[in-house]
Amino acid sequence: MHGHPAYLRQQAELSLRRLRTERIDLLQLHRLDPDYPVADQIGALRQLRDEGKVRHIGLSEVTVDQLRQAREVAPIASVQNHYNLGARDHDDVVDHTAAHGIAFLPFFPIAAGGHAGPDSPVAEVARAVGATAAQTSLAWLLHRAPNVIPIPGTTSVAHLEENVAALDVTLTEEQFKQLGGGS
Repeated sequence: MHGHPAYLRQQAELSLRRLRTERIDLLQLHRLDPDYPVADQIGALRQLRDEGKVRHIGLSEVTVDQLRQAREVAPIASVQNHYNLGARDHDDVVDHTAAHGIAFLPFFPIAAGGHAGPDSPVAEVARAVGATAAQTSLAWLLHRAPNVIPIPGTTSVAHLEENVAALDVTLTEEQFKQLGGGS
């Protein structure tokens, strides 16, 4: 990660050339660099937005405080943090983004390990709703807040279809709470 404003600008310009486009609709800054002020990093992206080269600015792996600092410089359209049923460190970020109309894009959204094992609450709810554990994990995220847009990995058409079918899984409030509820 290198957050020098000139470097961020250079990388965006290179992306524009590689993509053969005049504008990037969503430029997602992957991790703020602690060696440079948030205002300077976001300021470089705001300048690109003001020039029409970037439509929206997004951030990854940020805290609520970093998001607040960034929003003082430019509007933030999205936040992409590691978040799922078993990794809930960013509950406060989900709540903050929901309250401010910012999309929350959880990466690695499907719970894994013991939390999603055959005798886990995820497996129990999945059986009750007639879904897979992965679909149930995604359904929980979709139920968690209206601004949550999971980005699960997909390795095949069948896997894609399984993930998309999570949109049809409806959890009751009791099932949602059984899985961990909200913040």
